[in-house]
Amino acid sequence: MRAVAGSNEKGSIQADIGQDVIDAAVRSVERQMDEDDEVTVIEVEARGASADEEVAGDAPPPEESASTPAAEATPEEVAALRQEVESLKAQLEFSQAKARETLERLRETHERTKDAQERTIRAAADLENYRKRAQKEKEEVQRFGSEKLLKDLLPVLDNLDRALDAAAKSPDIDSFQKGVAMTRKSFEDALARHGVKAFSAKGQPFDPRMHEAIQQVETADVPAGHVAYEVVRGFYLNERLVRPAMVVVARAPAEAPAPAANESAEAAPAAASAAEGTTSVPPQTQDSSGGSQ
Repeated sequence: MRAVAGSNEKGSIQADIGQDVIDAAVRSVERQMDEDDEVTVIEVEARGASADEEVAGDAPPPEESASTPAAEATPEEVAALRQEVESLKAQLEFSQAKARETLERLRETHERTKDAQERTIRAAADLENYRKRAQKEKEEVQRFGSEKLLKDLLPVLDNLDRALDAAAKSPDIDSFQKGVAMTRKSFEDALARHGVKAFSAKGQPFDPRMHEAIQQVETADVPAGHVAYEVVRGFYLNERLVRPAMVVVARAPAEAPAPAANESAEAAPAAASAAEGTTSVPPQTQDSSGGSQ
């Protein structure tokens, strides 16, 4: 802050700065700090007098102005005011720097948020496209999943047709039987290529996890609780049971009941009497051992 010195041809006139003028200057500086980055140097003039009036002699002589203690500003007050202005300027610069830093952070945060939103939208679109592709592939698998199996089974059907044609042209049963056996072997090979495997249950202990019992028979050919006959073979598909074997389970034969002792004793005299042509002794005349009285 500096004081304005007016001059003319007659001489120079110095104006003293009052306290109210200083306060007005400080308020003006505070208003300007929000709009400008630089502190405007405020020039103040003597209160109630213009330069023309000072030149015309309306202002009091310099000796009288200097002798007024109320309107005189001391160097200490001017220095304090200058220091305060410098402090305000430093605070303004610091606030502006912080504001620029905060604005930069906000701009970066906005850019990151925008990028994240765009990535989220793209990810959602990719997920929807993947879901549609997966649904389409699932439908195609359901419709055409057995295509490879059918391609392997078609030669078996061709061999069966050839066997039927050969049987119609030639009554050779042995050749027909060999052809059917070869066709059956090719059919089993085609199933094996797709993980289908048969298993035999005959003579094995009955296992409800693999076998389905349809009957029990009394036989001594196999131990009781074992499979006596296999009606239908079982099959695995890649180590998973797809059809259990239908079997007949063996059980121990029942023993014939032994004849009672008194029945055998009664049967002997009756047979002898029949041979001699005589009437048999009534049962009430026999003792407990079956003999006659």
